[in-house]
Amino acid sequence: MILILTPNTPSDSPIYQQLMGYLDKLPNIQYRVHQEQGAEQLLTEVYLIGSTAALSLDYMTSLPGVERAVRVSEEYRVLGRHHASDPRPSHFDYNGVRFGQDNLNIFAGLCAVDNPEHVEQMLKALRDNGQVCTRMGAYKPRTNPYAFQGHGKNCLPYVFELAGKYGIKVIAMEITHESHMDEIFEALHQTGDATGVMLQIGTRNTQNFELLKIVGRQQRFPVLLKRGFGITLDESLNAAEYLASEGNRKVVFGLRGMKTNMGDPHRNMVDFAHVPVVKRLTRMPVCIDPSHSVGTRAAGADGITDISQVVAQGVIAGANMILVDFHPDPATALVDGPQALTLPELPYFLEDVAIAREAYEKRVALRQKYADA
Repeated sequence: MILILTPNTPSDSPIYQQLMGYLDKLPNIQYRVHQEQGAEQLLTEVYLIGSTAALSLDYMTSLPGVERAVRVSEEYRVLGRHHASDPRPSHFDYNGVRFGQDNLNIFAGLCAVDNPEHVEQMLKALRDNGQVCTRMGAYKPRTNPYAFQGHGKNCLPYVFELAGKYGIKVIAMEITHESHMDEIFEALHQTGDATGVMLQIGTRNTQNFELLKIVGRQQRFPVLLKRGFGITLDESLNAAEYLASEGNRKVVFGLRGMKTNMGDPHRNMVDFAHVPVVKRLTRMPVCIDPSHSVGTRAAGADGITDISQVVAQGVIAGANMILVDFHPDPATALVDGPQALTLPELPYFLEDVAIAREAYEKRVALRQKYADA
């Protein structure tokens, strides 16, 4: 069961202390408190764990300071969507950007940072096309131990400075070790917090539970968690729950294809049909990664790239974020050049995405029309 407290109920208030005193006396029940300070309100949720079946929702709602009680019906206690009446938000705001199940953000950028010139060309192109988000890979886990694994902390200062110069508000950046968070924090501090960072947990680390716990304990940075490529959807959603159970509920769930030969000739089997499934089971916004799903910029007879085709599939299904590789010169890219789109293709890509998003919104309106009839 989840108790949602009246907004702006501080932990040192008499009402809060009275409620905690009551919960302490409940037999066979433990609780965990999660607080989040928004721009205008302090939001508090209390998660009751144990023998809660006998607790009346009406009675729990009547307790001091409780605005709403929600009975948990799914395994994902924090991030799950519990009944249609679950009033908890399915969005969060970070550095002036809204991430929710009702909107769409595009993170086009470099899979791996190679040099300042390419970073600046990429960010300038994004600014000129009205974009405020990007992806920039500083730490790159690779299958081959001898392959380029990113410039790491050495590239962070110029990436963040250039992001500030061109008005980029959020950078999606994969980390593979807890020390990378400290390096990112320090580089942001050195550059005057010129931008914001969304920490990315890649598919290889989806079940690195100790890393998930550590990342979840910090609440400064939101997290993009990619689905594990060799595990079930349920296992991946539980990985996201690890983050939230430690305190960080600002989580976006990423679909990046499943590793199987059934997807040939694509790099992975596209799994974007799970976009509405994740949105139904949880309150997380859902990201699609067409570049790593497809793995090539090949186009069909109509001239449309396979990447754009699967983007349309994901967006029409309701995706809320797109993580896509672009590069000023894919032939010289140090990582995943064959799948990177080029900067001249950016305006077309954005307009094509807008068409798919409009189609999704029309489908939603059509469903509502017939539901109201």
